[in-house]
Amino acid sequence: MSLLRYIDLIYLYVMTKRADILEFAVLGMLGDGPLHGYELRKRLDTVLGPFRTLSFGSLYPCLRRIEQRGLITQVTVTPAIDSNAPALSGKRARVVYALTGEGKEAFEHWVNEAGPEAWEDEGFAAHLAFFGRTEARVRVRILEGRRSRLEERVAMLRESMKRQRESVDAYTLELQNHGLDRAEHEVRWLNELITTERKNAEVAQQSSTA
Repeated sequence: MSLLRYIDLIYLYVMTKRADILEFAVLGMLGDGPLHGYELRKRLDTVLGPFRTLSFGSLYPCLRRIEQRGLITQVTVTPAIDSNAPALSGKRARVVYALTGEGKEAFEHWVNEAGPEAWEDEGFAAHLAFFGRTEARVRVRILEGRRSRLEERVAMLRESMKRQRESVDAYTLELQNHGLDRAEHEVRWLNELITTERKNAEVAQQSSTA
């Protein structure tokens, strides 16, 4: 296999995973009720914003894909018109997207998966946004997986900085230090979340056996 072909395959794999995450996030957002495209994009930006820039050019193809699979449907909504308003002042009907029964089932299956994709930056952000709809045991598994991934990153950064300390300039070193600080901070934060989840599970178990 040529290097260019290998790079193409890696790119295709990454883009497919990103599309899957976007579909998951769309289904989750529509679980709260129908939304039109602009509002849906704004809400998705709050979930995926730290990890990607979402454009309508990527959102609408995603909506078409999941609509073709029967997971969402389009609904035309006509705003109520004030009877005292002039005849030509009525608002135009708008198309909103709504979750179907199949879409709800797909999201429930998706939200309780805890594979490696849920531990990466973008996948973790999407899963974390919907932790309120995720089973407790799955939440812990995702948090533990994310922590392991970050601990690996911390170890790699430390080793890289140790090897390159004498060969990189001060600005590159500061950038590496910043990345290390962020990763270490997230590991501490994850430790706190995992501890809280386990305590909550213990309380719930004690209540059920009381």
